[in-house]
Amino acid sequence: MKNTMKKPVVIPVEKLRPFAGHPFKVKDDDEMNTLIESIQTQGVLSPLIVRPIENTEEYEVVSGHRRLHAAQKAGITEVPALIYALDRDSAAIAVVDSNLHREHILPSEKAFAYKLKMEALSHQGKRTDLTLSQLATKLDTATEIGNCSGESRDTVYRYIRLTHLIPELLDLMDEGKIALMVGEALSYLGDKEQYAVLEQCEMNDCTPSYAQAVEMKKRYQDGNLTADNISEIFSREKANQRETIKISTEKLRKYAPNADAKQLEDFILKACEHYRKFLIRQRNRDER
Repeated sequence: MKNTMKKPVVIPVEKLRPFAGHPFKVKDDDEMNTLIESIQTQGVLSPLIVRPIENTEEYEVVSGHRRLHAAQKAGITEVPALIYALDRDSAAIAVVDSNLHREHILPSEKAFAYKLKMEALSHQGKRTDLTLSQLATKLDTATEIGNCSGESRDTVYRYIRLTHLIPELLDLMDEGKIALMVGEALSYLGDKEQYAVLEQCEMNDCTPSYAQAVEMKKRYQDGNLTADNISEIFSREKANQRETIKISTEKLRKYAPNADAKQLEDFILKACEHYRKFLIRQRNRDER
């Protein structure tokens, strides 16, 4: 097949491969089920963007991983695609840029996406000084990435630091239980110390505060952070160790399937306020 770049062609799904190191998760959730149903009835309406894999007759997906997955689930054997002759680095940049517009992006996805784009831009000759500095003003790679996504250069660096977290702590970030600044501080710990932090999170049913995370980072950099230190730091009372009511995210998804952690919190508070007003109206009627 030639590189048309203008007109989509039909490609067998068996010849399509996910982009190697693709940072965005493809989940079998309610949104995916909706997409599968749409493809079953209407087909793939928006062509995928792919690039030829060198020395093969196969193609690497640049944009459209969710559509490809849904098509495979729907039993579709061929999909429309636009073929672009992109090198690996140009394709990596396109993969990131085509996904960052999505409404809900997990911290882990953004972390590995920024890292992927940073590496691709560096291969193209861009500056890649990963030193976090509030004073740096010269346009660099992180600034360029941030300009494309509406975030500061330092925020880009913080997300990239998250790629040093163990998977379990990254999961807690994706669940909205660990804030970005806390995750960044924890990312400077070694794997052994991070697992000790995870153990304390599970034992105490909480996550560290920013101050606690910074203290652990400093102790680790000074060479004196131990499991006992971590346990002692966690033993200090803080806001997220006080009495709480836990509701599983799975239960809430039935009422707000596409909401992220912050939106779920807002949803719960608004529901509580609505119910409070209902009880007041009911009490007023009973008193008449």
